[in-house]
Amino acid sequence: MNRSKTKIKSVDEKKGAFNAQAFLDSAGLARTVRRFKRAENIFTQGSPAETVMYIQAGGVKITALSGAGKEAIIAILGPGDFFGEGCLAAQSVRMGNATSITPSTVLVIDKNQMLKVLHEQHELSDLFINFVLTRNIRIEEDLVDQLFNSTEKRLARTLLLLARYGKEEQPHRVLPKVSQETLAEMIGTTRTRVNLFMNKFRKLGFIKYNGGIQIDASLLSVVLHD
Repeated sequence: MNRSKTKIKSVDEKKGAFNAQAFLDSAGLARTVRRFKRAENIFTQGSPAETVMYIQAGGVKITALSGAGKEAIIAILGPGDFFGEGCLAAQSVRMGNATSITPSTVLVIDKNQMLKVLHEQHELSDLFINFVLTRNIRIEEDLVDQLFNSTEKRLARTLLLLARYGKEEQPHRVLPKVSQETLAEMIGTTRTRVNLFMNKFRKLGFIKYNGGIQIDASLLSVVLHD
């Protein structure tokens, strides 16, 4: 009976979100909570892939390094996101680097325990599959965005995604602290171009600087404008 209750409570029924604390409290689950400072390595490319990670607070940058030493940003993740899940598909080493972009709290889950929980808890399994599929769609959209859209549109879309637009019913959203250099890397341009458009967005009221970058929903008009 108690086991059944744990399964139900491991997912927040109102928000459809993973309840990390309930997962932490699940009996017999190998897990660790780790805290990282800003710009601290969480794992590195080529290191053993033995755990799945879940962000409780903060932000994480996933990057990949080419043989020539060129680095590319794959994703910027925030609270409620999983990463490192490739180990569940027989990935023996990490294919990229994970670095905290703000002070972050990360739940580290042993891959064998994660596989066991996914088999036993259907609610969590459904959420996890949805997360993986949604992120795959996001990667495809990023590729299309990079190929066909202007720098201004790419920046606007990236800011909205970082502010987790559409996930909360709030007109204003504050970004995790992210530098203009990082934004430039994400959209494939220079810091000078990013600075130019950020100033333009500020003058038009799309963004505000107030202890962070506050994003107004009206920024969506830049993405939708032909």
